[in-house]
Amino acid sequence: MGPQRTAEQLRRHYQIEKRLADRLRNAPAEERRRLYPAVYTELFRSVPDHPAHTRKIDAAATAANVEQQRRLLDRFLSPETRFLEIGAGDASLALSVANDVAEVCAIDVADQFPPGERPPNCRFLVIADGCRFPLPDASVDVAYSNQVMEHLHPEDAAEQLREIHRVLAPGGRYVCITPNRVCGPHDISKFFDEIAAGFHLKEYRVAELVKLFRETGFEGVRAFVGVKGRFFSVPWRLLHCLESVFWMLPAGLRKSLGNAPGFRNLFTLTLVGRRPAVA
Repeated sequence: MGPQRTAEQLRRHYQIEKRLADRLRNAPAEERRRLYPAVYTELFRSVPDHPAHTRKIDAAATAANVEQQRRLLDRFLSPETRFLEIGAGDASLALSVANDVAEVCAIDVADQFPPGERPPNCRFLVIADGCRFPLPDASVDVAYSNQVMEHLHPEDAAEQLREIHRVLAPGGRYVCITPNRVCGPHDISKFFDEIAAGFHLKEYRVAELVKLFRETGFEGVRAFVGVKGRFFSVPWRLLHCLESVFWMLPAGLRKSLGNAPGFRNLFTLTLVGRRPAVA
């Protein structure tokens, strides 16, 4: 997260981010489309000690993070795959995947993509909002997002899922990783609140997210958990039962246990939904 910050610095960051997040939460849908990039730009300008500015780029840590994501994703990829990453950031993962698939499209609301020469099968797109993609219908086989869903207004999350469903080919899959509300919040408000109040506009429990997937047309929704670098498919209802037990605990204990090494991977929501092969 970068150099350790003082309590005063954390509170100032929290106050600014909460104010900007409230603008998003309270704005009408069309206004939100314009606000997403604007509020992030304002946050980074107003908080000079934000970890995005101060953390050091560690090549080894970046490579390890990419490798961890590939351990989940590779089961869905083939040399013929057309891959879409939503919220691609610096495109480290997209560039890695480009070596092993037919096409890659990396999109983000902010241009963090590396300069210089790019693989011929890799496109980088900066979009005005996170809900509508300039891609043809059925043009993607695997879509992927990591730490994106929680940054969307709940109404926009449903719209983004419908858009992902649109661009997926029949039988295509969407792999989504997002923090779990049970052991949150996970944004700057974790130091001050029991429910996310910063740029995590909504953190989900597994049943909420499965319901949202199904309402937007996805089927065969599966959950995955990571254990010692390997990922296993588990019934999402099993995770729901575990969440329900933890939800009865006091908030502080629930957060502490849920983020402990033995439980952290269980409480990272990793869902895979499929667009039906036949409409």
